[in-house]
Amino acid sequence: PQAKLISLSSLILGTTLTISSNHWIMAWAGLEINTIAILPLIAKSHHPRAIEATTKYFLVQASASTLLLLSSTINAWLTGQWDITHLTHPLPSTLLTMAIAMKLGLVPFHFWFPEVLQGSSLTTGLLLSTALKFPPTTLLLLTSPSLNPTLLTTLAILSTALGGWMGLNQTQIRKILAFSSISHMGWMVVIIIYTPKLTLLTFYLYTMMTAAIFLTINTTNILKLSTMMTAWTKIPPLTATLMLTLLSLAGLPPLSGFLPKWLILQELTKQEMTTTATIIALLSLLSLFFYLRLAYCATITLPPNSSNHMKLWQTNKKVNITTSTLTTLSALLLPLSPMILQSP
Repeated sequence: PQAKLISLSSLILGTTLTISSNHWIMAWAGLEINTIAILPLIAKSHHPRAIEATTKYFLVQASASTLLLLSSTINAWLTGQWDITHLTHPLPSTLLTMAIAMKLGLVPFHFWFPEVLQGSSLTTGLLLSTALKFPPTTLLLLTSPSLNPTLLTTLAILSTALGGWMGLNQTQIRKILAFSSISHMGWMVVIIIYTPKLTLLTFYLYTMMTAAIFLTINTTNILKLSTMMTAWTKIPPLTATLMLTLLSLAGLPPLSGFLPKWLILQELTKQEMTTTATIIALLSLLSLFFYLRLAYCATITLPPNSSNHMKLWQTNKKVNITTSTLTTLSALLLPLSPMILQSP
């Protein structure tokens, strides 16, 4: 318990340090604290797969942090400023974009993320997919006026395409959620230069929906598609809301997940980037296919064989209040969108 408490406290400290710092060295130190803090949580199960995931995560994050430090040093050398917002030269700007892309798992630096997520537990996977992506996204937001729009748009389109394409042939739920995360990061990056607040709104809604799905599959103990067929026998109401949460993450119109995609497409059209908006809207159909398959397996498909064991709905299994709240919000936030958009 003490080790877990130290790791979680270090995660909070590293995230706070990065998002509140104005100096490149402090931001880098916060990212390093985050990396060191999450390593024991990934390796906690002492399984060879977990140790492999820990090693991959450490090597990638250390390389990305080194590249970020190199970009900030070159920027200080050229401009004489260590301030995060004073990123004026194209070379450090490009190096920083590559470093943040490695940390976020954007294409073509995405190879580590599905493997690390597959080797982690569900709660650690939730942290990797949400909390640990917030500090690098914040650095992108702070430096967004200085970044190259063409490079970011290319990374975003490639991430949306590959996130949908690679998720089609996966059977492991964690890998599907990893490619889903890559695809959603593409949606966030494509709009970050034009409307940074919209990127933050997308990140918050993505975090809420992903947390709802991770907590639900943690409660029902589902790790792959074949076991998802038996989910309705465990907690039927939660499985029904899981279907709505998955469709919300896919961005279907009546649900909360449609809000950020709708606003991003609208903003891209205003910026006269209709081609980019059309491409990412069509590429999101790939993601929609595997979300629909997950929802179909969870609610409609029956397992191929009958079981002689006691049905699990007869056992007393309680659902966490956080899980039920997040799944409800993941489906019903769209009518509140005018309030969300008008808030400062």
